[in-house]
Amino acid sequence: MLRYLLFACCLVMFSGVGAQDPVFTQFYAAPVQMNPAFTGTTYAPRVALIYRNQWPSLNAYVTYAASYDQFVENLNSGFGLSLMTDDQGQGLIQTNYFKALYSYQVNINREWKAKFGIEAGLTQANYDWDQFVFLDQLDKINGASDPTGNLNPTNEIRPDQTNLSYFDIGTGLLIYSPYFYAGVALKHLNRPSDGILLINDALTDGLPILYSAHVGTQIDLGRGNNRGRGTFISPNVLFIKQADFGQVNVGAYGGLGSVFAGLWYRHAFTNPDAAMMMVGYQQGIFKIGYSYDLTVSELASGPTGGSHEVSLVLNFENSENAKRRRRGSRYNDCFQLFR
Repeated sequence: MLRYLLFACCLVMFSGVGAQDPVFTQFYAAPVQMNPAFTGTTYAPRVALIYRNQWPSLNAYVTYAASYDQFVENLNSGFGLSLMTDDQGQGLIQTNYFKALYSYQVNINREWKAKFGIEAGLTQANYDWDQFVFLDQLDKINGASDPTGNLNPTNEIRPDQTNLSYFDIGTGLLIYSPYFYAGVALKHLNRPSDGILLINDALTDGLPILYSAHVGTQIDLGRGNNRGRGTFISPNVLFIKQADFGQVNVGAYGGLGSVFAGLWYRHAFTNPDAAMMMVGYQQGIFKIGYSYDLTVSELASGPTGGSHEVSLVLNFENSENAKRRRRGSRYNDCFQLFR
């Protein structure tokens, strides 16, 4: 089964379409990965770590991400760094991202704010060519290997270089109040070439631009106090499109004291994809969450294993010292979904 998965990945890569960028179910735990305008939406430093294992039974996609961001009030700006590693097919294609993040805040009035963000950095991709399986290697009886277990030969030409780096930029806009947010983001604005298509003389215009839009609100059901957090529910929608790939996530996130949970539904442009369930716990500066994506597409008939995500956020804004400082500051928080 794995060989056919690798073959499918190979077809996508050489068709000039390109696969969709990694998207996290727990987008609230890695907001700067979604939109650079989220950089510095907390008063004090925020460190976010997230791990995603998609379709583990197929050894398909494993993604790690880490980020740091902070708002600097005197400059009215947010600064940050983000790292991400995406592993497809147990090393078939491994991509590493490093980006610097910046945002600038504009105060519309006492409650409403706008943030303009930009990200720029390097992407490094490695293709394990020896693990690729092409159409001309498939035999009707023995598959891709001969009776002794060796891969059948292929007429595909091995590129001179399979380890590639390129510069990448993106931008975003976020408008929010204590109870509402809406944002848009565009990634790969410079349409960088991932290199291997160009090496093989295939026609390509570079990586497709990724468009995303996200909107949500917060409904307070009970105010918190100095000892505990309030109760709230936050409905939200996430829309993503990249070339012919796309998805719409619709659902809600809710908090009850230190416990929070969420439920979403993800629909691809051409088919239903997954039901997503999340639960977590928050105490002081620590916030940990776990989510599971239940596959509801045609892949559900096979042993995909769903998708698992674990996140850990250290938000120093939730420390006692930061809370005291924030009370006397003009800085307006984003809502609890991202805190």
